Amino acid sequence: MKTYFLGVLALPMLVFAQQSERVTAQQFVDLQQGQTGHEGFRRAHAKGICVTGEFRSNGSLTDYSNAAVFNKGAYPFVGRFSIAGNNPSAPDLKAPVRSLALSFATSAAQQWRIAMNTPPVMAVSDPHTFYQQIKAIQSGTIAEFFAEHPESADFTAWKDNYQPSGSFAAEQYHSINAFYLINDNGDKQPVRWAMRPTVNVATTSFDGDDALQNELTERLAAGPVIFDWVFTLATSEDDENDPAVGWPESREQIVAGQIAISDWQSQLNGDCHEINYDPLVLPDGIEATRDPILRARSAAYAESYRRRAVEVLNGAFEE
Repeated sequence: MKTYFLGVLALPMLVFAQQSERVTAQQFVDLQQGQTGHEGFRRAHAKGICVTGEFRSNGSLTDYSNAAVFNKGAYPFVGRFSIAGNNPSAPDLKAPVRSLALSFATSAAQQWRIAMNTPPVMAVSDPHTFYQQIKAIQSGTIAEFFAEHPESADFTAWKDNYQPSGSFAAEQYHSINAFYLINDNGDKQPVRWAMRPTVNVATTSFDGDDALQNELTERLAAGPVIFDWVFTLATSEDDENDPAVGWPESREQIVAGQIAISDWQSQLNGDCHEINYDPLVLPDGIEATRDPILRARSAAYAESYRRRAVEVLNGAFEE
């Protein structure tokens, strides 16, 4: 088994406030971790598979952002497909959410880490309510929770119509949160993005706990997995700081190029396992909005990373 060092992060007590309520990153991760921990693994989306490939940029976003990856050309990445949950041995086809993460490093100083999920929006707009949503899922009262939170309407509409595909390659993955593209003039354009699949796989012939991973490895043996990278441009009518509200389909969209996945590795032996896919690791040309859940995600990722780093240092995965 590959030996690696994650690096221990000194993480302050990060607090998110909603009126008089206070929720820390540590509380978020405690809730996701549950009573049974899996040492050395992520506390959320614990089960995954590493992938590598390149982004083939067509240069269509250079007027909106001076980020290096948008210049016409090919840019390598280390990525990860995963499923929701804290169990690294969970059955692939039972998970309600699937994810894709990417990490670009165009230089030592310019890195971009992206964490995307199949839902296009969050169910709620602030960290405190998000914490209550997780508690409702675990207690089996999520239907009552949604009934009490009308801001979840866009999410529940997606959930009620979502049909899981038979392949990681056939899902559409969303940024969920909005970001700003910044050009050389300092102009800011709020955007969300999605990885749009180029194949349709309704069901899979694979079964067992690793059905999606096995389908992916067989698919990659035949050729690259391709996604179109589609950016949706907000107008002044859209609130880029509210992740629970979808934007109208009439908004302008730009295809920035294609993501081409060419190879895979098991997550413990691949480079993706060492990466914290923090959505606030951003290069020049891209900035975060004031979306509070975006910052909550970043802090929770950091706390999860810190815990598994300590566990690795203390011997997790040693035979």
